[in-house]
Amino acid sequence: MPVTILGLSPAEFAVVPAAVALVAVRLFPPRARRPVASAAAAVFAVSAVVAAVLGVRWQLAPVLAGGAVALALAVPTLLGRRAWPAGRWPAVAGSAACLALILAGGAVAWALPVPVFPEPSGPYAVGTTVVQWTDAGRAETATAARDDRRTVVVQLWYPARESPDAPRAHYLGRTPGEARAVARGAAAYLGVPGFVLDHLPMVRTHAVPGAPVAEGGGRFPVVLFSPGLGGVRTQNTAWAEELASRGYVVAGLDHPYDSAVVTLADGREIRTRVAATGDPERDERLAAGWTAVRAADLGFVLTQLARLDRGEIPGPLTGRLDTGRAAVTGHSIGGAAALQALRQDDRFAAAIDIDGFPRDPAPRAFHRPVLALTQDVRRGENPDYIPRLTEVLRLGTATDYLLTVPGSAHLTFTDAPLYLPPLPALAGSSGRTDGLRVTAAATVAFLDTVLHGRRDDLTAALSQYGELTVH
Repeated sequence: MPVTILGLSPAEFAVVPAAVALVAVRLFPPRARRPVASAAAAVFAVSAVVAAVLGVRWQLAPVLAGGAVALALAVPTLLGRRAWPAGRWPAVAGSAACLALILAGGAVAWALPVPVFPEPSGPYAVGTTVVQWTDAGRAETATAARDDRRTVVVQLWYPARESPDAPRAHYLGRTPGEARAVARGAAAYLGVPGFVLDHLPMVRTHAVPGAPVAEGGGRFPVVLFSPGLGGVRTQNTAWAEELASRGYVVAGLDHPYDSAVVTLADGREIRTRVAATGDPERDERLAAGWTAVRAADLGFVLTQLARLDRGEIPGPLTGRLDTGRAAVTGHSIGGAAALQALRQDDRFAAAIDIDGFPRDPAPRAFHRPVLALTQDVRRGENPDYIPRLTEVLRLGTATDYLLTVPGSAHLTFTDAPLYLPPLPALAGSSGRTDGLRVTAAATVAFLDTVLHGRRDDLTAALSQYGELTVH
């Protein structure tokens, strides 16, 4: 995977000090100006060309613009001549403007870096594939067409054989075009200009598309994942790759008309239609309806995975899926859907609710174990969240676990800390990768226990990651 320095590639990082040096060349002693200008110009030019070949991010455009102007102003120095004739104050103002552009661009490039995904730590390499399935027995409620059936797009991450020379999967989509569409759709859903997330389609993950399944005759437990409201199937890619490297098959769902953008096999792009109204009671009813649709999607995908394992659906994982050991998970409203799917579908052996407010209007007992991971809720924020979640967990007849992760925020449990500004309100205060590490470690400890029976003391294992309550 690429090396980065403060979130910048080596070429991007080199452009910034070189551009600053070009701006400040007049401040050096006269005898040092020409050598400094020559070295800075060479580093700037070479680094800019390398960055352009690799793909210039919009965040770096101010740096390149400011550096180019500074390079033009440094031409007389490079040629050993007197500086361009100009008054002192215009020269100072021009230099200040160039410096402001360079520093602003560098700061934005640092705040919105190209994400580098952590290397999966398990014994398996990771493969991935994307499938599309239509539920012939369920109408699509988001459209008026009578013959429109509910369709979901599912990405599978699975244990694979090593493929060191194979190209890695694009982040956010099967192709650069799909990745750009998803990035633009996610930006629109967040209410920011579309170009803000344009750096994400440049990213490659660790998974290899279509890689051969890991050797051996064993069958892998399955973990289904539903993203947050408006979220997409890839929003927890680092987590999914880590689980796949540990011997699980992860199925991440795109929920059409809910996920920000879903690209279907025929090329259609379906945008989200979910939005809050501002009326708390109506929004609660809407959220309950969205959750019910997602829970039905999760049950349908588990059915399809069982058919895939039996060979009724062609695919590389035939005979390798242990759908008798299946867990259902989700983030935010996806976590609420996971809880509802667990309650209404006995095929799921356990659920993981990742910072999701329960949306079932009539909570009932769970008879299989649940792990709830929650953000570090500040006093006065979301006062109903933890009490409602605690009430739901107490209804369970199995052992349930509520783990609050210190320093976390709602997006800490997703890939977002890898590429969003490191603001505590957005991504928590635990750094770009710490939240990912804790999320993966806690969920693996839980899954190893409930699906494999490998751990004797799950309470001790979970307690090291935060404040744990056992119900």
